[in-house]
Amino acid sequence: MPVVEPRSGGRILVDALVANHVDRVFCVPGESYLDALDALYDTPSIDVCVARNEGGAAYMADAHGKLTGRPGICFVTRGPGAANASGGLHMARQDSTPLIMFVGQVARGHLGREAFQEIDYRQMFGQVTKWVAQIDDPSRIPELVNRAFATATSGRPGPVVLAVPEDMLADTAAVADLPAWQPVATHPAAGDVVRAVEALSSSARPLVVVGGKPWGEQARLDLERFASAWDVPVATSFRCQDYIDNDHPSYAGDLGIAISPALTQRVKDADLLLVVGARLGEFTTRGYSLVDIPRP
Repeated sequence: MPVVEPRSGGRILVDALVANHVDRVFCVPGESYLDALDALYDTPSIDVCVARNEGGAAYMADAHGKLTGRPGICFVTRGPGAANASGGLHMARQDSTPLIMFVGQVARGHLGREAFQEIDYRQMFGQVTKWVAQIDDPSRIPELVNRAFATATSGRPGPVVLAVPEDMLADTAAVADLPAWQPVATHPAAGDVVRAVEALSSSARPLVVVGGKPWGEQARLDLERFASAWDVPVATSFRCQDYIDNDHPSYAGDLGIAISPALTQRVKDADLLLVVGARLGEFTTRGYSLVDIPRP
């Protein structure tokens, strides 16, 4: 078994990001995670984008996650820095964007003693993230970073927060890097596909509603081929207008803010809604007035 040399927690953390193919992070530098900043400085394969405000760093990480389908990574400092970034976490949660935010934390021995800018991030971010944890042992960094990637990208994607105490980042540990997290591809069961085909075949006024994450160019092309083959109209949910070419003959409009009267009527008249990835939330249902609770 190869000998693993001791590394600082900051170095282990950045190496875990490299192992997961991270090539860009967004941050506002802070004294609570200096060892991680030092490791980032010594890692030319990662582009460090410095923002003027932690909110900007979180929004940029959210945009990066939307555009790439991979978790956007941001680093913010404790207390006010984390509070500034909270808006980006809320947006990532609402939009199902994979995002991982590392928050510098006070030293482990100072927790619970009213340390300067101390906050319990599990309570602070528990309602706007998929998972919040604190890394107290540098030897567990590879494990918990991989779990963060798994949580941010699995099922409905979303944001994850990992608090990293400043003294933990300075501690050393002899721990090996882990292979990158590999997402598990999901697909509908064969029986579900058969039922969807049967429902479409017997429907006189179907409407497809698309949204959600992940989505990409291949998904758009597949959707357009499907819509053409079945001659079925396609509407997009809130903030998903680009999921189909808006010049495509099957494009029916956007179920977002200010839904057109024609599309409103089309939803009401539909005898089948095939919802692909979208959530029937406030905007998509025009304040829950277009779709009622299903009653068998």
